[in-house]
Amino acid sequence: MGLVRLSEGDWLQAGPDLEARAQGFTDWPEGVQITPEAEAPARELAQMLGVEGALHEAALARHEDMCLLTKTPGDDQYRLIGAAVAWPSDWQPKDKIGLPLRALHAPIAGYEKQLATGVDRFMEMLKPGSIYGRCNWFIAATGERRWLALGDPQEQFAHVTKENAGEALFIRSERQTLRRLPETGAIVFTIGIYVEPLRALNASNLHYLAKAAGSLVRGEGERRGVGAYADTLIGYADAQEMKNKG
Repeated sequence: MGLVRLSEGDWLQAGPDLEARAQGFTDWPEGVQITPEAEAPARELAQMLGVEGALHEAALARHEDMCLLTKTPGDDQYRLIGAAVAWPSDWQPKDKIGLPLRALHAPIAGYEKQLATGVDRFMEMLKPGSIYGRCNWFIAATGERRWLALGDPQEQFAHVTKENAGEALFIRSERQTLRRLPETGAIVFTIGIYVEPLRALNASNLHYLAKAAGSLVRGEGERRGVGAYADTLIGYADAQEMKNKG
């Protein structure tokens, strides 16, 4: 899972752009999905953050999008019971609300065989007061924080060449955290979105990214549309390496 232990001070980003957060939810109100089971955990989370309101207000007051998961009597898996997501990475909360973890992650290649059991065990063992985090990455053809990759990846990346890839491709990272609320026992899953153009990467990170993209063409890479941009990204990285050597 790639999780690391975080301190309380490292849980959420300091100094969020609250205007951008408010605009994100205004532009995409369907990013807020709440079930009745989420009401008590949402109030607890809001109080923890010193916010009046519930899940939507908590997410408005921080950089991170926020989701709530819990087990209901008779369930053997945690379910998504609430989501306040202004800046999704190619998913729709309305399609995921109420689903158990394994169904939530069904599109991810290898999740059921390689990760599902470990994730279920981690969620079950997570104690109040402990905070864990991880980061992932995507390549997108847009620098917008809200990314819904609709349509054919070949069309989305058709305008990208190895000459313009530095400006036309964007590295998108999710900083994810997990913690359990002490009173309701629900788990808070936060997602902090960070987007930069490919040209912003230093030479070492660009080399690593090109190598990773080349290895992702099959499996999970198909879902991410890697085949539509991998050759271009690698070509750009090679050209930058030659330029730096020259």
